[in-house]
Amino acid sequence: MDIQHSEGRFYVIIDGKEAFLLYKIAGNAMDIPDTFTPPELRGRGIAEQLALAAFEYAKENNFKIVPSCPYISETFLKKHPEFQSLVNNSKHNYP
Repeated sequence: MDIQHSEGRFYVIIDGKEAFLLYKIAGNAMDIPDTFTPPELRGRGIAEQLALAAFEYAKENNFKIVPSCPYISETFLKKHPEFQSLVNNSKHNYP
């Protein structure tokens, strides 16, 4: 899977459809507010691959993840507890 990264997002285009993960940086916090996979591409692990890319990016750049996106907080982190140390659990408001 050829995941691309541009400022504020990770994305992949498959069969002409785009799946993406959006993020915002504030200080050392990387807020992930949204992950989207088109319905016809779901069930292929695409969101998981996008999240893995984002978490590796955060790890490499010493960011703490703010998991605002329900997929990240409710699904991805339960499947990947190895990334829990990257999570900022404080309840601050991030941009």
